[in-house]
This record gives sequence, structure tokens and C-alpha cells, in this order.
Amino acid sequence: MTELAFASPAEVGLCPKRLQRLLSVLQGDVDSGRLPGAVALVARRGKIALFESLGQCNPAAASAMRRDAIFRIYSMTKPLVSVALMTLAEQGKVLLADPVAKYLPEFANQKVAVERGGQVHLEEVVRPATVHDLLRQTAGLTYEFMGSSATQRQYAELQMGSRERSNAEFSQVLAGLPLMYQPGSVWAYSRATDVIGRLVEVVSGQPLGAYLQQSIFTPLGMHQTGFSVAEADHSRIAEPFAHDPDGGVPLRMLDPRRAPAMESGGGGLLSTAMDYARFLQFMRNKGELDGVRVLGPHTVKFMTSDHLGAIPVTGDVLLPGYGFGLGFAVRRAAGISSVPGSPGLYYWGGIAGTTFFVDPVEDMYALLMIQAPNQRDHYRALFRTLVYAALLD
Repeated sequence: MTELAFASPAEVGLCPKRLQRLLSVLQGDVDSGRLPGAVALVARRGKIALFESLGQCNPAAASAMRRDAIFRIYSMTKPLVSVALMTLAEQGKVLLADPVAKYLPEFANQKVAVERGGQVHLEEVVRPATVHDLLRQTAGLTYEFMGSSATQRQYAELQMGSRERSNAEFSQVLAGLPLMYQPGSVWAYSRATDVIGRLVEVVSGQPLGAYLQQSIFTPLGMHQTGFSVAEADHSRIAEPFAHDPDGGVPLRMLDPRRAPAMESGGGGLLSTAMDYARFLQFMRNKGELDGVRVLGPHTVKFMTSDHLGAIPVTGDVLLPGYGFGLGFAVRRAAGISSVPGSPGLYYWGGIAGTTFFVDPVEDMYALLMIQAPNQRDHYRALFRTLVYAALLD
């Protein structure tokens, strides 16, 4: 495994003082008790110009943050699992136009829950959800914490977020619930990538974690990424504050010390900043790292193109000015959004605060690893703004 290349900020068109300002702003929030700690990484033209840790790794133990700290990346799992499915598509083992039920028969004959006059009516689907729908979040599914509709209440009652079911058991239970929307009719953030995780298992014949290890983690040198953390590395697990500094509702964080029954394709992975940077470098390289090709260049371009077009977006998870590709949000225009970026930029983040973006126009990628759930929206916007402020050309 070849280490990623480093360069001084000036060598790659970044301002050293402005990158230092980024760190100073984060350090100020650490000092004021709003942020426990962070690892920030910025790369341009294929070389890392900033890679720093600050604050505490575990506030309860008063341990210093380290660059190899292990973070719960939650929904930053989605791009990795989407790539895993596309490796199977490239092998001719799955077609995106196929109905999900071709591979997961439990999803046949789904119904859509429609609420009228306080009553729930089940309607036939106009067309079944496809693999493509799962990848672009248009499969008609939902998340139980995204609202209080009848369908979302059923998700909550059946504890669809439980890590105690296997992926196969999860798929069976979810398939028995009505859809929130007609497939293909709206973009709605959902458990679709958890279903992709099960789909990968069925098509590959391996557990999701094993296939990820074989097809992505080992080839890309991501040796610190997985669904649990070995006991020898427990001291490296980054933790949030015990009490939220902004008084928000505390998020019950997953326990990385215990291997879960469900390897959640939508949000179960743990990783380090450098491991995830290797994935982003692979994406920046259009599917290759260290001479190992995992995806074809055209597949990477396909995944990071907008797949929504005129399909409407529900909720506020997807930023204004963005569409969605296959596992990534994709920027449509230089304006509209309240944060800077180029058309074609793609990004995603996790509910505990981790975030990344890749900007092909500027040949830049960056990621911020934190465990501050209720501050995530603030730090995503702040980090993006400060990184772009450091661009010199």
C-alpha cells in the first residue's frame, strides 16, 4: 500500500494562512466547549495539503484527538456501499433497471400508504421500485426519524434502526411495510441503502462486510474501516460530549465495540480520516488507487452525475441547488446553495457530524471528522466555507 502524497498548501494553490484560519476557528469552538475534537483533511491536485487533529478524542477520558481516531461515519457508509453494488453491476451480476424484487422477492407486491381524512389507504404501485431507485433514493422508502406519518410510525414501532436483526431479517421486515411514496415519484431520504446492503449480499453470495472488505477496503488500503472496532483499538474511538453543549436532544450513538447482527449499508461503518481520504482519492482518480482499478472511469462519472432531473425532493436533507447521483448529492449550479462549490461537486455526511466533498472542477476533496450530532449542519457549512476561502487559483 502506497501512502497518499503530501504537499505544502502553496504547491497546490491553497493559502497556508487561510487553512490555518480554518484550524483556528475549529480550535476556538473546542476551547469554548462547543466541539469535543476534530480531524480535518484537505487535498488538492491529488496531494494532501492539510491533515490535522485538534481537541479531545474522548472528553470523558480527557484524551487528545489523534489523526488516526476512529469515527462513527453513519451515512458516509452509503457512498461506499453504493460503490460496492456498482462493482457487481460492472461484473454483469445486477442491472440498475431491474426491479428490486428480482433479487429480493420479499419486495414483490408492495403497496403505498396514502393518508386521507385520518385514514390510511393502501394503493397499488404504479411501477415497482428498481435497483436504480434504491441508489438514487427514489424507491418510496423512508426513515422513521424523518417525520410522523403512519408509515414512519410503523418503522419506529418495529425498530427498523435495530442492529439486532441480520441484514436478511431486516429486509424481510421492511418489505412487509407499506411504501411512503410511489417509486420514482420523489426523492426521499430513506433506508434504501440498507436494502442495497442486503442486495449486495444476495448478488455476491457473501455477508456485506466480507464483500466490502474484498472489493473495496483491501484493494484501497482502508484497513481501519469496518462495522466494529477491535478491542486493541478502543482507545482510538472518538466520542461526543456526554451532554450536548447546545441543549439539543442527545443522539443515541451506535456502540462500535460490539459487532452488530445487522451490517447497515446505510449507516453502520466506522472509519478514520485517512481511510476515508483513500476512498476519496480513489473517486478523484476516477476508480483507481495505487494501480488497482475498482471501478471504470465512466461508472464513477455515472455515479456522480445527477439522476433526479425534474423529480421533486422532499424534506430538507438535500441542499438547495443539488440533485442526487448514485450514493452522492451532486451540485447542479455554482449558485443557489448557501455554501460555495462548483457544478459537479459531490458530497455526503453522517448524522454524527462527519462530512466530505469532492470538487472535480477544482481538483479538490476535503473531509471533516467530528462526533457532534446536533451541531452537524453548522460545521458542514462552516467547513465548506473555510476550505473554499483558502483557494488561490
